Amino acid sequence: MLIANRGEIARRIMRTCRELGIETVAVYSEADKDAPFVKEADHGVLIGPAQAKQSYLDGEKIIEAAKEKQADAIHPGYGFLSENAAFAERCKEEGICFIGPQPEVMTMMGDKIQARKKMDEAGVPIVPGYNGKLESLDEALSVAESLGYPLMLKASAGGGGIGMELVRDEEELKKAFASTMKKADSFFGDGSLFLEKWIQNPRHIEVQVVCDQHGNGIHLFERECSIQRRNQKILEESPSPFLDDALRAELCETALKGAQNINYTNVGTMEFIFDDHQNYYFLEMNTRLQVEHPVTEEITGVDLVALQIKIAANEVLVLQQDDIKIKGHAIENRLYAEDPKTFFPSPGSLETLELPKDGVRLDFGVEQGNKVTPFYDPMIGKIITFGEDRKAAIEQMKKVLEEIKVQGIKTNLPLLQEILDSKAFRDGNYTTKFVENHLTLQNV
Repeated sequence: MLIANRGEIARRIMRTCRELGIETVAVYSEADKDAPFVKEADHGVLIGPAQAKQSYLDGEKIIEAAKEKQADAIHPGYGFLSENAAFAERCKEEGICFIGPQPEVMTMMGDKIQARKKMDEAGVPIVPGYNGKLESLDEALSVAESLGYPLMLKASAGGGGIGMELVRDEEELKKAFASTMKKADSFFGDGSLFLEKWIQNPRHIEVQVVCDQHGNGIHLFERECSIQRRNQKILEESPSPFLDDALRAELCETALKGAQNINYTNVGTMEFIFDDHQNYYFLEMNTRLQVEHPVTEEITGVDLVALQIKIAANEVLVLQQDDIKIKGHAIENRLYAEDPKTFFPSPGSLETLELPKDGVRLDFGVEQGNKVTPFYDPMIGKIITFGEDRKAAIEQMKKVLEEIKVQGIKTNLPLLQEILDSKAFRDGNYTTKFVENHLTLQNV
């Protein structure tokens, strides 16, 4: 199997491949030639310079590497080409198994406007808004007047918090329209925008779904992802402290119904936002493995990468819904090479990286002496703790963070520690505005 990715997720996929007896091929850029994931693979292929567009985003180079090494399958990880339907189609044309859903489903759910329509048809609640592409500023102003402010102006092809602007009135919409369209076109190659109502102080909760190619599907419960900075997640936990058993069951069943309605196959994530009255609305679907998948693995005991591989190989999903139980509580912190006050990336050499060995799962892409390059996402690694309950998982995470030592670059470690010490977090009483409302370390 060729892994069309880098860093910690490449290492994570390799771990499961070793357990399944599958040889791995790493593709790497010049910036990553000394990275741990390259050394751990059975085979390696240099695919280009540091810039992602000339290496990890160049689908043809990756296809050629797969053919050179006679790879049977390609796992895209997350980011880069993981939700690129054209790349998935090219794999299909070359007779290489793409570890993920069918290209047409990726296209459907990658278009947020189309995704909203499909979920609406399936009876999944969607945020009130306009399900059409805004052709002009005049049309946007007309739609906004009918919906009522405040509104979120969003890129149809957006993701990762990019291409989103809150507009509170007509003047803000006028200012944001052209720049958001330009940003969407630059990042996603599609400048299409739409409008939806702004849910104030929402919770961001997502559901892990798994569907095989034989009509079988299950959910693996939810993940709470509300602690974010600039619309990007910092900390995730499972189960969510916000849901009771009845609401959890309703949400998870709704998510699975939505996935099965579009004939989804493989592992995917249905994302929702909740208002303060516990009403929930579909936000988007990620047609890939999530960064925060370890917390689900910890509370269910299920290897999601193994499931991905087996489903892609057309195996029948043997797990039944009744087989999946929540056991304990898990928390994941993302350790970033960034200034904790500004969130600006802080690339450089990891002169010291000392990590605890006991009572923690560490999914890291780098080791002491490695460099965190300015070319890719500045995440150093993921820290995951598990406890018999939420309090135990929090206390274990606090202990682990105190033991971590990083020198040579700035990191968000102080921010993570402040989050854990916050009364709002410890009470489970937080929203996506947590960082702005409860922390003092940063200027946001």
